Amino acid sequence: MFEWWHELWMPELSFLRYALLLGILSAPVLGVIGTTVVTRRISSLAGASAHAALGGVGLALYLQRVWMWSFFSPELGAVLGALIAALVVGIVSLSASEREDTVIGVVWALGMALGLLFLDRTPGYVDWQGYLFGNILLLSPTELYLTLALDAAVLLPLGLFYNRLLAVSFDATFAQLRGVRATAIYLALLTLTALTIVLLMNVVGIILVIAMITLPAATSGFFARHLWSMMVLSGILSAVFMVGGLLLSYFCRVPSGPAIVVLAGVVYLTALTLRRKRRS
Repeated sequence: MFEWWHELWMPELSFLRYALLLGILSAPVLGVIGTTVVTRRISSLAGASAHAALGGVGLALYLQRVWMWSFFSPELGAVLGALIAALVVGIVSLSASEREDTVIGVVWALGMALGLLFLDRTPGYVDWQGYLFGNILLLSPTELYLTLALDAAVLLPLGLFYNRLLAVSFDATFAQLRGVRATAIYLALLTLTALTIVLLMNVVGIILVIAMITLPAATSGFFARHLWSMMVLSGILSAVFMVGGLLLSYFCRVPSGPAIVVLAGVVYLTALTLRRKRRS
């Protein structure tokens, strides 16, 4: 442990400090977004957005290298892909003209397939595994600034519209009857969820991003009795999982993204087992 702490402050290991800082800074937004995703039961919708982000990444890399659109970065493509998928599925679920689960499955599969096709047609080497599985150790200060901006974009509206979000999270129909603009809040929530997914894409990857959104919130749901306390506890658990996963990765010499998710999954299953034993 002391060896790890000593190496943390070495100038050549600045990437390790960035990884720890990003894990801690992303905890508040994970606590808020994860709690709303779990309480609204839209985890599969978030999964569709995550996989559609790969389609945006593939398109961006293709346009950069074939059409020389240097401004179209993979991050921008991921944001567009995730936002389009979230809004399409959200509007479909609100209109109820099609089966929501079917549309989610189509968007999920289509987004990932398009991404892989664009990556296949992109000349040169493409580290597509980095997008699928992430690597928190390859981050830069830019990701830290983006995380701070996302924290502000999530926490400031939360403070202003907490009561409305509380009503929409548990009974959107009743909230709408009371004059709350439930549709607008729901679509804003989907937008923030998509942005959170894109941010975490570089940390744990597209494949594992849904686990980091849902597992801390699902674990905190076993102990919290209020929405705000569930958000706070989920944020704390997110930070613990991020830092603990990095420590596990360092000492066991395993990839950081899967280590973070495995730690979160073990804690969730332990909490679930203890809860069932207590009830029995």
